Amino acid sequence: MEKKNLGVGLIGFGIISGQVATVLKEKAGILAEHVGCSLEIKKIKVLPADLKRPLAKEFDPALFTTNEEEFFATPGIDIVIEAIGGEHPAFEYLQKALSTGKSVVTSNKEVISKRGADLMTLARQNNVSLRFEASVGGGIPLISPFMFELVANRINGIYAIINGTTNYILTRMDKEGTDFNTALKKAQELGYAEANPKDDVEGIDATYKLAILSSLGFKMSVGPEDIHHEGISRLSSRDFRYARELGFAIKLLAIAKQDDKWIEVRVHPVFISEESLLAKVDGVYNAVLVEGDLVGNVLFYGQGAGPKPTSSAVIADVVSTAQDLLIGAGNRIKWQAKPKIIKPMNEVITRYYLRMNVSDQAGVITQITRILGDNQISISAMLQKEANIASQSAEIVIMTHLASEAAMQNALHEIGKLKVVNEIGNFIRVEDL
Repeated sequence: MEKKNLGVGLIGFGIISGQVATVLKEKAGILAEHVGCSLEIKKIKVLPADLKRPLAKEFDPALFTTNEEEFFATPGIDIVIEAIGGEHPAFEYLQKALSTGKSVVTSNKEVISKRGADLMTLARQNNVSLRFEASVGGGIPLISPFMFELVANRINGIYAIINGTTNYILTRMDKEGTDFNTALKKAQELGYAEANPKDDVEGIDATYKLAILSSLGFKMSVGPEDIHHEGISRLSSRDFRYARELGFAIKLLAIAKQDDKWIEVRVHPVFISEESLLAKVDGVYNAVLVEGDLVGNVLFYGQGAGPKPTSSAVIADVVSTAQDLLIGAGNRIKWQAKPKIIKPMNEVITRYYLRMNVSDQAGVITQITRILGDNQISISAMLQKEANIASQSAEIVIMTHLASEAAMQNALHEIGKLKVVNEIGNFIRVEDL
């Protein structure tokens, strides 16, 4: 279609959408060259508090509205950008935009992970676009490769460090020997962690992102409720010390695998070899390792969060959408949904690290190894650490060979009942990449 400009409407004016608005304003000329016409902000739907932000003073006051109906009634909006987060009211906003023939760009991982299939169906029905590159990995190009560049591959595995907050905390615990609470506090002081960090440290944020990647990679609808997830709060500085002694690093890993029968999706702390590429990803950086049958192993690495990297992905989606609109390409993206074949967590097979405090007396090891043996769990290594003469206790570390999750959970339950075991300090799965 012949157009001199395309209209853009923004929902939200927080850190991310504020940065997006700034880029649209400051790089208007460059973006117009890429698109073939100018991109003009027509209206910005805000909360009253957003109008008090200093950035709001840099835009025409007439652009802002706190009224949903006024926003959607604004003439000339071709593309709606949503960056408010959460499932509601974001889903309703996106639903309305798509239903009224507007293309959508969103950075909202929660709404895409939970309602992506519904929204994609709506986009197809109305022949408009739904793009969400910024929903996973911030500025790292991930969604487009899964949808286009890797489409000829059978994706056999996805291994991802996709939460910068937890990766920063784990890096400090590893490099500095600090405990979890100290590392979390520092992350909050630096703005890497929210005042309420639950979604990050309990693995919920990573679960949303893995649901999106596995849905695209395996071409079936995987929701957050399908993914087993655990957080990092039970990790101790001792675990990092022992991991190094054994040649491992500890990461919060989002894992998705498939074989001929099942797909396996889980998020939790893991031991990975300190020689692996993912073990070297530190601080707030993200990395996603993809195993394809044609490309082999491909690693995507970069800043996974922050206003500038995220705005880069949002603007890229806006430009692609605008280019499609100008040539009348319509919807080019599909979210294919096949029946779920999720492997139950109890059937996962992996190796394990166990740390426990036991009575420092004869026969303790025999009792523990008997329980492990009864559950078909064999030991690959055992270390005795830090005997305490005063309390007559000792800490032991056990590394196992491959075992099922069901067998390990049963063994842990039985070991925990032994009188000679004071505490099971931790157990961490081992992932062989």
